Amino acid sequence: MRLETGHLLARLAAGSADLTRAQELRHLCFLANRGLCRPRGRDEDPFDALCSHVMVEDRSTKQLLACFRVQVLKPVHLNSSYSGQFYDLAPLSGLVGQAMELGRFCSHPNVQSPDVLRLAWAAITRLVDDNAVGLLYGCTSFAGADPDLHAETLALLGQNHLAPVGLRPKRKSAQAIEFPKIISNPRAAMAGLPSLLRSYLGMGGWVSDHAVIDHDLDTLHVFTAVEVARIPPARARALRALAG
Repeated sequence: MRLETGHLLARLAAGSADLTRAQELRHLCFLANRGLCRPRGRDEDPFDALCSHVMVEDRSTKQLLACFRVQVLKPVHLNSSYSGQFYDLAPLSGLVGQAMELGRFCSHPNVQSPDVLRLAWAAITRLVDDNAVGLLYGCTSFAGADPDLHAETLALLGQNHLAPVGLRPKRKSAQAIEFPKIISNPRAAMAGLPSLLRSYLGMGGWVSDHAVIDHDLDTLHVFTAVEVARIPPARARALRALAG
């Protein structure tokens, strides 16, 4: 998989040197840039060896601008994925087609270009089509493990974006929390949506009925999924146009 637009290139990581670069960018974004760890290091876990890693680079400078990892699984095996550590995904096991977990999505903190995100979504679309994926899913993180920081946004998700009852993940983690019931500031609730989650919801995506606190990364996350067949046709055409 290789996509190019302007000065940007999206490609699959090839070898240990590429993986190290992705892990270093993840460390910068998830840990060092938030003051949780030393400036240089690597964010790595056992799932890295099971995943394909996508890199978005500047073709001229070779700087790594964004990265993420994907793992393609049959729905019956979702509980063996990264997300399956925190959510019981057995209700999704009867879905048709392949499932693809999208994880560790990050972009360099000094990069503000929307073209980087657009090319990343083009790469995701190409992988979805190439692997006959019917479900795109993952854990969407909110910076800060304190649920009070995200109460308005979590209430918004609970009122408007829950998974269909038959597909709703069950509780598995001891750190699971309920969504608040009341939205007191709708504007703040919308503003608190992470950009990746905003993209998921714009494609008709949905979330679990609870969140999970991750103290190691000082985040709170929700299970998020998009059923590919339910993506609005206009949005699907736009994504496939980006993917070439």
